[in-house]
Amino acid sequence: MRPRALAALALAFALAWAAPLAGLVLAGRPLAAYLGFPPRTAQLVHAPFSWAAFAIFALPVLAALALYAAALARSEPAASAPPAARFPWWGWLGIALAAACWAAAWTEGLVPVAWRALVFTLLWLGYIVAMNALAFRRAGSCPLTRRTAWFLCLFPVSAAFWWLFEYLNQFVSNWTYAGAGGDTDWDYFLRANLPFSTVLPAVASTWAWLATLPRLDALALPAVRGSAALAWIALGTGLAALAAIGLQPDLLFPMLWVAPLLVLAGLSHLLLRDSVFSFVARGDWRPVLQSALAALVCGFFWELWNWGSAAKWHYSIPYVQRFHLFEMPLLGYAGYLPFGIECALAVDLAARIIERRPAWPLSRRAPEPAAQNQERTAR
Repeated sequence: MRPRALAALALAFALAWAAPLAGLVLAGRPLAAYLGFPPRTAQLVHAPFSWAAFAIFALPVLAALALYAAALARSEPAASAPPAARFPWWGWLGIALAAACWAAAWTEGLVPVAWRALVFTLLWLGYIVAMNALAFRRAGSCPLTRRTAWFLCLFPVSAAFWWLFEYLNQFVSNWTYAGAGGDTDWDYFLRANLPFSTVLPAVASTWAWLATLPRLDALALPAVRGSAALAWIALGTGLAALAAIGLQPDLLFPMLWVAPLLVLAGLSHLLLRDSVFSFVARGDWRPVLQSALAALVCGFFWELWNWGSAAKWHYSIPYVQRFHLFEMPLLGYAGYLPFGIECALAVDLAARIIERRPAWPLSRRAPEPAAQNQERTAR
């Protein structure tokens, strides 16, 4: 399991990095602007807002909402169980850290200006600890306490994971940073690694908490079986979309979030024959739907806390740059749904590398799939 999981993760990174460059080469475009490290995206002027394009891009969002509505309608939640444990003392520390850093990030003069650009990482560390505490209270365990080695390894994996999206953003220029500091490339790289390292732990922690909620732990939809042919189609489609993303950035900017998901899902199935999508084939949609929702929850707080911070990012998204919630155009939040599933695939591969077992279930209360129970009984 471990070598194949490592191969899937490494190959997904390599292919996602190379595919946009291959598209530029085939089109006879220069590559030099995309090969610098660390990647820094220049602000560009995109296509103006279009009601027709807004309506078209909204269709997948409506489909996702319909999917969640159907899953909730079919769910049969168990009776709400009492909390498995008291809210731990370290959870209060996480809440206090997040509150203090929120105030420091938004209040001019409360801390030195140079510090305001750094408290965003501490703010998210507080959030991560608090979310683990919420999961611990409901289930009696959480990733931080139950699977500590894997969870801590998510921090460096997360930094590398997000640098890939920073690189891909160069081709579409959907966000740029202001006040991030870093006089040199090396300084910028070291500064950026800190907040980037919190992305996967934040999503995994939120996912672990959502999995303890009775209604979300009973999401149900019909089984959809995959196949090797479907995995090859997903892989090929994802690579083709990444190859074209730099040629038609205004049209294909959603592929920044969808194409890596297709690549990672395709490789996971082909190399391991198992991933979070494998549960869908058994009629268990919880890992997919919960992880997507977890990223959306994190996305709300990412955009909220970014809004008043000294070091922040700004968006410029073609066709849909209107109806903002904080800095993000409202329709832009849809990107968090596929991103959450990408995070689930990444943390699952990390679990198979570190612990030689899948990431799901994240909490002790969540029932394990029957197939896993049978396998363990056989052992």
